[in-house]
Amino acid sequence: MALVALVDGIGGQSVGALPLVSLGPAFAGLVGSWQRTAVIGALAVAVVCALGEVDGLFAERRGFAAIGAVVGVTVAAVIAAVTRQRREEELANVRSIAEVAQRVLLRPVPRSAGRLRAAVSYTSAVTEARIGGDLYEVVPTPAGVRVVIGDVQGKGLEAVETAAVVVGAFREAAHDEETLEGVGDRVRRAADRTLRGEKFVTAVMAEIDLRGRTTLLNFGHPPPMLLHPDGRVDFPEPPQYALPLGLGLRPDDLPPPFEVDFRPGDQLLLYTDGVTEARDPAGAFYPLGERAYLLLAERDPQRALEALRTDLIAHARGPLHDDAAMLLLRYREPRAAIGPAPDQVSGTPDGPSRPGSS
Repeated sequence: MALVALVDGIGGQSVGALPLVSLGPAFAGLVGSWQRTAVIGALAVAVVCALGEVDGLFAERRGFAAIGAVVGVTVAAVIAAVTRQRREEELANVRSIAEVAQRVLLRPVPRSAGRLRAAVSYTSAVTEARIGGDLYEVVPTPAGVRVVIGDVQGKGLEAVETAAVVVGAFREAAHDEETLEGVGDRVRRAADRTLRGEKFVTAVMAEIDLRGRTTLLNFGHPPPMLLHPDGRVDFPEPPQYALPLGLGLRPDDLPPPFEVDFRPGDQLLLYTDGVTEARDPAGAFYPLGERAYLLLAERDPQRALEALRTDLIAHARGPLHDDAAMLLLRYREPRAAIGPAPDQVSGTPDGPSRPGSS
């Protein structure tokens, strides 16, 4: 508005810039409240009246036409501002409800669980969302620490609902069942009752008991990554892969439990296929085994996991096409050394390593 007044003052009525004063209330309606828009509109009318009087436009219809234009734009801008404010309030309420639902479904994992330290990272493929079709949980129990990470086939609200069923069943069964196989069977039955059609959930469950023995149960999920202090990387495969949850497994079709050598100083990373299947612009998968050294560079597990997540997003060079969840477990005993250089780390090739990805 000031610029229009300056141009009109220099060029006079021959410029014909007076109606452009209406841009003031128009832009105010886009970003400000309706009260502010009305004030800017009143100021615009005053500017038009002042400039019209100086230019002598009220002797003809041009001055009144300019005032009418400003008044009309101001009224439209006020209506637009009121509508926008209502929608913003509704969106704020929806986001508030969504945040509560997110905290219920994927609540923060305990930083310390028994002899373990835990950290979690979740990157949703949906813009501005915190949850999607991936799930995780850490439950300290009298039998030890039991954890799960899973990936629901599909996206959207149906995937979130399915994830809620699986997580809820795991939280209950983790406290009630004596063995990890019992936990897996309870979760399987809950998934079978809920999922219909071709929907399924891949998952891997782990139990670190009081003696330090680590047992895994894999329902068609990518194998965890076991990182040793010297930089060696293992991806422990199950004796045989089982079908994912929700595909009508019989009790005798449950995956066989197997033990892994997870000791103090090691790190156990459970993840979903959104990590290993993240591609760079050239189509190359994220080389998780080659980037494991990032977890050795930080003593705090959460900072170490954030460094790995940052590297994952840098590899993709843009938004991820699938949800990516990572759950890192360490023993609380301090390590003797930080770890080797990147060129000393060995790992498996990047990319998916099992069937049944979602």
